[in-house]
Amino acid sequence: MPSRFGPVTELSPHRPFGRVCDDRTVTTTGRRVGRPRATERADSGLTAREELIAAAAELFTTSGYGATTTRAVAERAGMRQASMYHYFGGKEDLLAALLESTVRPSLDLALALAARDDLPAEVRLWELCRADVALLCGGPHNLGALYLLPEVRTPRFAGFRAVRDELKAAYAKLLAATTAGAELPAEDLALRADLVFGLIEGVILIRREAPDRDPAAFATATADAALRVAGSYAAFGPSAPL
Repeated sequence: MPSRFGPVTELSPHRPFGRVCDDRTVTTTGRRVGRPRATERADSGLTAREELIAAAAELFTTSGYGATTTRAVAERAGMRQASMYHYFGGKEDLLAALLESTVRPSLDLALALAARDDLPAEVRLWELCRADVALLCGGPHNLGALYLLPEVRTPRFAGFRAVRDELKAAYAKLLAATTAGAELPAEDLALRADLVFGLIEGVILIRREAPDRDPAAFATATADAALRVAGSYAAFGPSAPL
């Protein structure tokens, strides 16, 4: 989106699951071959792997992670359970893929914004907050709610937690670069960064209670609130389309 401060690197349009190369080949007749599906389904444009992740996203967030079996995920994706194991070792692998999809795009954006010295830090922080909330709230399912699962604290998901920690550190770095942040003692800066990051991730609870809230308006309002918490809203001014 254009900005009064110049173009801002944006989060790509929300796609909850990254596209990967199709695991099937295409014959000269145009017929795709490979792992057979259990049932014929309308072509969604997704690969078999993406179908599984989409099915897991739906079932984990509606039926619950503990109550969802790998068989249910495979059937929802229209394939046999045995075929599912060609792509994922089990539920934990599916959950790990979903969790990473909620943080990796925001971390990539944060790193890009960190390099934008032509923009005030307040503007970059606001854009990161806005885009992060848009990612968390823009998909068909509230994937952020999966953060609350006790399983996420186990060693299996250390990779996700490491990426999330990188994202949190990026927030703190942008906050420290703002006019207000530069004046804060280290301890106060750390607390302010925790509050901002907590506000952003807190949208998953609000979305659970109000799933029909407009994601774009929600993202903008949350980004404004985050800058107020950061003490930088006065320097930034009222939000404008970026």
